[in-house]
Amino acid sequence: MRTLPAAARRTALAAAGIAALTLSALAGTAPAGAATGPQVHSKDGTSWVRACDTLAKGDTMACHALRVTSTTEAVRAFGVTPNATPSGYGPADLLSAYKLPANGGAGMTIAIVDAYNDPNAESDMAVYRSQYGLPACTKASGCFKQVNQTGGSSLPANNSGWAGEISLDLDMVSAIAPNAHIILVEASSATMGNLGTSVNTAVSLGAKFVSNSYGGGESSADTSYDSSYFNHPGVAITVSSGDSAYGAQYPAASKYVTAVGGTALKKASNTRGWTESVWLTNSTEGTGSGCSKYDAKPTWQKDTGCTKRTIADVSAVADPATGVAVYQTYGGSGWAVYGGTSAAAPIIAGVYALAGAPATGTSPASFPYAHTTALFDVTTGNNGSCSPSYLCTATTGYDGPTGLGTPNGTTAFHS
Repeated sequence: MRTLPAAARRTALAAAGIAALTLSALAGTAPAGAATGPQVHSKDGTSWVRACDTLAKGDTMACHALRVTSTTEAVRAFGVTPNATPSGYGPADLLSAYKLPANGGAGMTIAIVDAYNDPNAESDMAVYRSQYGLPACTKASGCFKQVNQTGGSSLPANNSGWAGEISLDLDMVSAIAPNAHIILVEASSATMGNLGTSVNTAVSLGAKFVSNSYGGGESSADTSYDSSYFNHPGVAITVSSGDSAYGAQYPAASKYVTAVGGTALKKASNTRGWTESVWLTNSTEGTGSGCSKYDAKPTWQKDTGCTKRTIADVSAVADPATGVAVYQTYGGSGWAVYGGTSAAAPIIAGVYALAGAPATGTSPASFPYAHTTALFDVTTGNNGSCSPSYLCTATTGYDGPTGLGTPNGTTAFHS
């Protein structure tokens, strides 16, 4: 499948967003002129819809969260259920799959950048953490901050679709690095300018790790966005590669970020206890990858089939059919299962935090390239058809859909 021109891809993403509005009962009133219901995707008996009603059009970004609609929970819909396990992978599963230490993140600050406001962000995260026995992280204790895009306390308009993205991001960071402090920076809207301003604010507030789970079509403005918003030496900035299968998106294409692809993660009887393959649902949904049209190739990236920036760098679980547990009450019904590369980006931000603060002046996106043997190489699956094939097909060593692989401990994320 060939890569669409930037303008055409933005149009396609916009159309996909229109078709994928969340259920009105869960996500509030749809925008005027929008489709009357979400596009439901399914795989292996699991069905899901896109979480956000923000359309990827022009410089407006779409979030990459996918909410499973076919889950039957073994826990109460709302609140903590002791001695019971919600559907979807929880913290213990993720730590096991990626060989990560428990109770990590002390002394680190992770920022999450999203658009609009989730009024239940703190209370929903508290339920997630309580369910899994993780330490509390509250505004009162100073562990959690929720600010607008300039760092102020006047938060943007509530948005029930982006609230699902926010809950997913907060829960994944909590799962991986439960002792880290968290800053949620909420942009006034989903434009690249507002989201980029939020990234700058996150860094100014002291975050050494910034997770971004959104994207849109590339444009000639991307190199200016790079210098304005993402050039922060010594800060690990992770960005989801997209949920629209093969094709490059921005800001994952930025040479200053760690572009995070997505896998299907399944338990197995092998030595590791898990297997992974490229996440693909169909020709229009799966992990993003590709060759940027505008961003220069960073010096540490050595693949020869793309003269500019190649996406992705590393990856983590994203397939909704092998999704993660999330707790969301604003626009949601409590316990849910989520997928999308929106899950992978905060997971990798959390892994960076477990590895410790990057050295001053370094480029954290380069770290995995210096430690390629400290990753689980994903060698099966594809997210489309392309030439050269490694840009869309898993292979031994580097490939587009999964990058260098998934975490095997924290070594690959050290300076």
